[in-house]
Amino acid sequence: MVQISRRKLLASAFALGMAMSYGVGAAGQKSVAVTAIVEHPALDATRDGIKDALKEAGYQEGKNLKWQYQSAQGNPGTAAQIARKFIGDKPDVVVGIATPTAQALVAATKTIPVVFSTVTDPVGAQLIPSWNASGTNVTGVSDMLALDKQIELIKRVVPNAKRVGIVYNPGEVNSTVVVKELRELLPKSGMTLVEASAPRSVDVSSAARSLVGKVDVIYTNTDNNVVSAYESLVKVGNDSKIPLVASDTDSVRRGAIAALGVNYYEIGKQAGRMVVRILDGEKPGTIKPETSDKLELFVNPGAAQKQGVTLPETLIKSAKEVVK
Repeated sequence: MVQISRRKLLASAFALGMAMSYGVGAAGQKSVAVTAIVEHPALDATRDGIKDALKEAGYQEGKNLKWQYQSAQGNPGTAAQIARKFIGDKPDVVVGIATPTAQALVAATKTIPVVFSTVTDPVGAQLIPSWNASGTNVTGVSDMLALDKQIELIKRVVPNAKRVGIVYNPGEVNSTVVVKELRELLPKSGMTLVEASAPRSVDVSSAARSLVGKVDVIYTNTDNNVVSAYESLVKVGNDSKIPLVASDTDSVRRGAIAALGVNYYEIGKQAGRMVVRILDGEKPGTIKPETSDKLELFVNPGAAQKQGVTLPETLIKSAKEVVK
């Protein structure tokens, strides 16, 4: 009888020890849910940067990190559904890549920490009240660019340009902010803005064709509809000999002549480091929103030839990457 009791005691102690061990492991696991409005190279690079920053800080999926990722496939209604689903899962941090998904997350919760990334104007998008620490559950990293440098690049690619076309989604805040600023800045450089709206990705081609004969160059910002359908814009540029200048460097690999933009993988890592700070105990409302000042120039001489311009050798030599 004594022997049986001792065995039962040992078995109970072992079971208790396993339960305690499991409890520590479960309690030590963190949960991060990430969503993007659509999948294209810049947003995918942002997502990868976030995940790598977490890994560098010791948070690994399947070990001490539960990682969720979903794309809204360009649909704001789907973005709202994903946001509600993620908030219902009660993760430690949710991350919104691009303006519409970040807006959906901020609308869905006032308590769970939200980190935005690849959002051009988080104040205009009403994600945060100002560029100071928000005091709310929201912080993040913006890809806002100084448009005077973008105008300089347009003039270096097409020195005689007078009419600058832009294709954009009028429902996307990060694009309407850029359009408004270009309307004010371009006349100071002797140029005017010609606008074509593309509310959906499938509208990009027809919007670009509407600019043929009306513009000397087409400039594109990081509008998600346009970037996700950039090849259709390139076809119009090549067929009509209209030079394309972008702010998304990945677009140069896809057929733009040149782009001066941020490194979206690094933007993602910046946002990922913010997520780590929150997982480690900081409050999002005490973390000041950030931008990136590391601009990179990409050029594509082959695309320039197809679109009827020759790039200055000085511009090519100053580029971080020359796409062959």
